[in-house]
Amino acid sequence: MEDMFIVETSARHIHLSDKDLATLFGEGHQLTNKKDLSQPGQFACVERVKVIGPKGELNMSVLGPTRKETQVEISLTDARSIGVQALIRESGDIEGTAGCKLVGPAGEVVLSCGVIAAKRHIHMTPADAEEFGVVDKEIVNVKIDTDDRSLIFGDVVCRVSENYATAMHIDTDESNAAGCGREVYGIIIK
Repeated sequence: MEDMFIVETSARHIHLSDKDLATLFGEGHQLTNKKDLSQPGQFACVERVKVIGPKGELNMSVLGPTRKETQVEISLTDARSIGVQALIRESGDIEGTAGCKLVGPAGEVVLSCGVIAAKRHIHMTPADAEEFGVVDKEIVNVKIDTDDRSLIFGDVVCRVSENYATAMHIDTDESNAAGCGREVYGIIIK
């Protein structure tokens, strides 16, 4: 298992800026930690936001802490269901992406951009990256063995930082394609 890493399904979620948090939930509102996530300092929040597109809406979880810019992360299936074209991008790369409307208990925000389908990626510590023989931003293939749906994912970006815990993140469409259950591991194929 030493050459393997956990593969986690990252369901639809939203990261809010301080400004949009205040508009949606009220001035001075602080995010409420419901559950810590695998990445250090990241957490799922009690707060939820309605994300509205031309064809429909989704009720989405907010992840904390706040970020510099608001970002909506959905699967391509989610994007089609609300009528938005989500570009596949790394987290934080939102320039030129689709927008949507956000509705919270205290107000609304219209985003001109920020809706993405997150590029599948592996968060890695520097020590693990060295052990796996990869560098930051390197693109790799990852094999996931599951019952009857094993799959090799291409175009997986390695993201290396001392602030990360080693784990691969895929969205719900990708997880379903590979038949992922609660605990799934991947291995880098070069």
